[in-house]
Amino acid sequence: MTVERTRSTTRRGFIGGAAAAAAGAALAGTAATGTARAASARPRTGGGRAGGRTVAVLGGGVAGLTAAHELAERGFEVTVYERKDALGGKARSMDVPGSARGGRRPLPGEHGFRFIPGIYHNLPDTLRRIPFPGKAHGVHDNLVAPSEALFARTGREDLRFPFAGWSSRPGPLTPDEVRRALTAYLETFAGLPAHEIAHFAGRMLVWFTSCDERRVGDWERVPWWEFTHAARMSPTYQRLLCIGITRNIVATKAEVASTRTVATMLEAFVFNALGRGADGAPDRILDAPTNEAWIDPWVAHLRSLGVEFRTGWAARDLRLEGGRITGAVLEGPGGARHTAEAGHFVSAMPVEHARETWNAELRAADPQLARCDRLRTDWMTGIQFYLTEPTPIVHGHINHIDSAWSLTSISQAQFWPRHDFRRDFGDGTVADCLSCDISEWDKPGILYGRTAKQCTREEVAREVWAQLKAGLNDTGRTVLRDSVLHSWFLDPAVELDGSHASNDEQLLIHPVGTWANRPTARTAVPNLFLAGDYVATDIDLATMEGANASARAAVNALLDETGSRASRCTITPLYRAPELEPAKRRDAVRWRLGLRNAYDVG
Repeated sequence: MTVERTRSTTRRGFIGGAAAAAAGAALAGTAATGTARAASARPRTGGGRAGGRTVAVLGGGVAGLTAAHELAERGFEVTVYERKDALGGKARSMDVPGSARGGRRPLPGEHGFRFIPGIYHNLPDTLRRIPFPGKAHGVHDNLVAPSEALFARTGREDLRFPFAGWSSRPGPLTPDEVRRALTAYLETFAGLPAHEIAHFAGRMLVWFTSCDERRVGDWERVPWWEFTHAARMSPTYQRLLCIGITRNIVATKAEVASTRTVATMLEAFVFNALGRGADGAPDRILDAPTNEAWIDPWVAHLRSLGVEFRTGWAARDLRLEGGRITGAVLEGPGGARHTAEAGHFVSAMPVEHARETWNAELRAADPQLARCDRLRTDWMTGIQFYLTEPTPIVHGHINHIDSAWSLTSISQAQFWPRHDFRRDFGDGTVADCLSCDISEWDKPGILYGRTAKQCTREEVAREVWAQLKAGLNDTGRTVLRDSVLHSWFLDPAVELDGSHASNDEQLLIHPVGTWANRPTARTAVPNLFLAGDYVATDIDLATMEGANASARAAVNALLDETGSRASRCTITPLYRAPELEPAKRRDAVRWRLGLRNAYDVG
């Protein structure tokens, strides 16, 4: 694509208060990329590593690396097998092929931008334990907190949500900014009748005071669209409070998304915005490309702990003999097959790949594996636009709330203080990277009238660029200009030719009833454990935090199975407000009696 180009001209609407919670929730959830390289050596076989303290970890993403980290610290011999030639899974960053000139590094690409909110506790703990030169708290010190988020509206002023109390960099407050802020606020919330605002608040109060039994027994079965009564509300209500915080975050349609999943995240972000039970700011990102700031230091640290890596080897089957896994059948370069042996196995692959390794005998041994066939995945994939001028649209993430393809984005160069983009990356002309996630691949776009899956890769890039401009260049300011667009990079896991579409790295989605089909980390096979964002965890969302927490649960189950005296991994649940516990206990009584929540007035 000789694509267009863009420029920075900052467009802002300025509002404060607890609306930052909704902004954080509307930006939650998204995955990214990178490239930690490891030797593609032949897998080890035989008894040398098949003792009781040897572990084969199948999958080198966040779940697999977390499991390896926890096990190695406890003295286990760990080998990680990864099907791709790079480690980090969907969280890695990657080089754009052929983009480097004059001794510079290649342009940084990724599956999707990183987002590490303050509601996370387990992943940040791991980051603190990964050494990084000059950083007292390791990789965790590479996290930076954006000061705001933006809801980009089409045909009306955008809404900027400052993260009050967390920001050390407030935005400018000029007469023009005040005018635009008031316009944005009135245009958005004047379209939301007062009774609809009150109604949504009432629905959230029902959730906040619902007991755990009702959350699982009732709200897990109710779509978010139905719980919020969206069908009888205004289009603005539907777009802001229903669609924008489901499709744009977890790639799930509001009409089918589990209320339990959506409301759990909203509740966590409200507490985060209020400073309750938070590890840090509502929005945090890395201060450099993901591999530089996190994945490469992690892999180096794991190697120092004795972890071995075998990349380019995909797990194809798990052999079950005598009620135990005796080996993992791996396929490597050129189709060569070998069997990796170990005392214990941690399956840490994404669910769509993990379940392909569970043969009929294994599924019969543990029915929860068969139930994983009911888990659904969808596309949530990143594209990066490289710009020849700095373009800090806002100091944080952008939810393009009215975009046809449910886009979210962030201008990255402003957050990478160690780098001068022109000096360090590409051909010397690129000054910024606008990283964008596409969450809707099955609705027509505005440029070609086709779905993303019906387009070629170049058409996807043109369409996304057009939708970004439609939302940002529509009220008298030109934020993105074609003349500064240098190039683009679409996740290579996506294959498109206009008639065929496939995606090798999909995202678990959460329609109603998903929770019952999510497995536990411990299986009925005593030496097989599961880790991944599909495994049941407290956060109940396909996230890096879920992957990390599930890996800790898998390690704890392994330690229990082996009778190890090593300390168990700490698994920190989402925050629960003690003030609300009495209301939840009263609701538990009502639930057992078959009564509605006391605040559910219909």
